[in-house]
Amino acid sequence: MDPVLSHNSRMAQHTEAHATKDQDALEEIRRKGITEWVAANLGGEVREIRRIERWRPCWKVTYAKASETRTIFVRGNRPNAGANALRFEMEVMQTLEANGIKVPHIYGWMDSPKAFVMDWIDTEDRAPGILHEAIANPPHMSDDRWQAMLQYMDHLAALHAVPIEEFTHIRGMVVPKTAEEIALRATERMYQYGVQTGNIDAPLEFIQTWLRRNVPQHRTKASFITGDAGQFMAAGTDVAALLDFEIATIGDTHWDLACFRGRHPYEDMGDIPALYRRYADASGEAVDLRVVGYHSVAFMQLSSIAALTFMDPQTLGGNWIEGVLEYCSITRRALEAIAELQGQELDRDLHLPEPTIRRFEDSGLRKLEVDITRLPISSAFAPWERDLLGDIPRFLLNYARYRGWFEAETAADTAELTGLSFRDLASADAAILEVIAKGDPAHDEALVRIMHRRLLRLTMITTGSDPNDENLLFYELDPILG
Repeated sequence: MDPVLSHNSRMAQHTEAHATKDQDALEEIRRKGITEWVAANLGGEVREIRRIERWRPCWKVTYAKASETRTIFVRGNRPNAGANALRFEMEVMQTLEANGIKVPHIYGWMDSPKAFVMDWIDTEDRAPGILHEAIANPPHMSDDRWQAMLQYMDHLAALHAVPIEEFTHIRGMVVPKTAEEIALRATERMYQYGVQTGNIDAPLEFIQTWLRRNVPQHRTKASFITGDAGQFMAAGTDVAALLDFEIATIGDTHWDLACFRGRHPYEDMGDIPALYRRYADASGEAVDLRVVGYHSVAFMQLSSIAALTFMDPQTLGGNWIEGVLEYCSITRRALEAIAELQGQELDRDLHLPEPTIRRFEDSGLRKLEVDITRLPISSAFAPWERDLLGDIPRFLLNYARYRGWFEAETAADTAELTGLSFRDLASADAAILEVIAKGDPAHDEALVRIMHRRLLRLTMITTGSDPNDENLLFYELDPILG
């Protein structure tokens, strides 16, 4: 790759970072860049470019070379990702491939659009991995997928066995030394990012303090981990390729095992204890379920903060409503993971009151719902993006109708703990943050209960219903401790 960007490449990067109006022109620049890259680096002529529904810009690209038709996947940068994030993931995958791990072959880097290029895995076994899509179309574990999932645990054990020295040349790969560093490095980095972006609230503050106080001190072995395990493509009963290493790091292998709980059931992971047994057989190491429970909290804490940061209204693209869905569901289940470790039962017997109708909010948000459906689609604004945009006023309409109830009930829970009265939720949050800062384990059960009820109410507002088993958003975390 030429380290000096061409004038067109520099202009394209500037356009991607700052364009706010002519998104069709931006998409045209991206497609032109992809076409030119394929010609220059693969000697092919592009036949079709199709943008894929994901958090990030990415494209399935079909091209012809001689008499053969081939397909590649162009993986673009998240709108709010760090400057080195995408290249980091590419270098991780190249290192894994060099060590015999079954990842798609990487063809290289492109500057316009900022992306790297890999093999397209030709399989029907491809789910969006997005919560709003899972709610609309609940996933189902087929027999073939289950056999591939079991096989994936063998691949995961092999991945964990790659020496960490193979990765230390990659910028951002730091070898942790202590139990605290192994357990906390990933969540501390995301927590600090959440602080910088104004996305740490009382539930997330409590979870982070709990993680710091409950580090598994006996876990002192550092290994390469995917950071977001369970993602792979299958061909029948076989694993075709392991995917998604953007938050890979060096840490505790049990973090990766916790990911299966965090992703289920939005992506059906099947019988999770059976997966752990398969991993133990493949790795030759027993699985410590309480440590998996700890890292379940950690993984979901990181995922929840990440979801909130994706909601930056100034960021082009992204998926604002997915951030809401993931925040309320994943944060709540992180609290359920703590409750399981504490042997605590949680209350789900909550009910929505009659909605409070506010004239202007109701009519204005309903107007937005209607008119968003009339917006024209284009190469840069797909039908699924329009649908997601329409979900924002739909959520805000519910929030406007139930906001008073949500804030009053949450403040009342805090008043019960502190013995104080509060004029609003902001003053109640200030008081509960003082309790959290003291770090007294004697308050943990009460804080878990209060925060869980808070997140359950927000889930109810989002769905417009009481807790039920029909909506995946209410899914309770599967227990693993028996």
